[in-house]
Amino acid sequence: MSKVSYYTAEGLKKLRDELNNLKDIERPKASQAIAEARDKGDLSENAEYDAAKEAQGLLEMRISKLEETLSGARLIDESQLDTSKALIHSTVKIKNQINGAHMTYKLVAQSEADIKTGKISVDSPIGKGLLGKSVGEVAEIQVPNGIMKFDVVEISRE
Repeated sequence: MSKVSYYTAEGLKKLRDELNNLKDIERPKASQAIAEARDKGDLSENAEYDAAKEAQGLLEMRISKLEETLSGARLIDESQLDTSKALIHSTVKIKNQINGAHMTYKLVAQSEADIKTGKISVDSPIGKGLLGKSVGEVAEIQVPNGIMKFDVVEISRE
């Protein structure tokens, strides 16, 4: 059974576009590469054929994974979310209690996570620690060398 994940319309479209690209463009390319390698003769010593078959296997695995993710994907109606708590698709500004550093993260589904753009997964340690917190609360997050404490400074929806 697939795990349910919540996505924005943009995130869901991105997943569907990637799946369609893999099925409609990459899959035929992989089949063509195998056919060309097969035409080159003896398959027992044909490294090009083996590489093409392996690439096809990896492609099919990625397609299967995307289909599984999409089967558990749910479009989230952000207008129905409680804006007083940190939930999926919330932008949360936090302050490290030890060094006073401020950080801003958007809580997203695992496949949308991108730390470079400030998007962290709700399944990550920080994401899990922030879920359900309100402004003024302290999020205690377990990290390898102990527990870090963050003050929730601001919660918004963008």
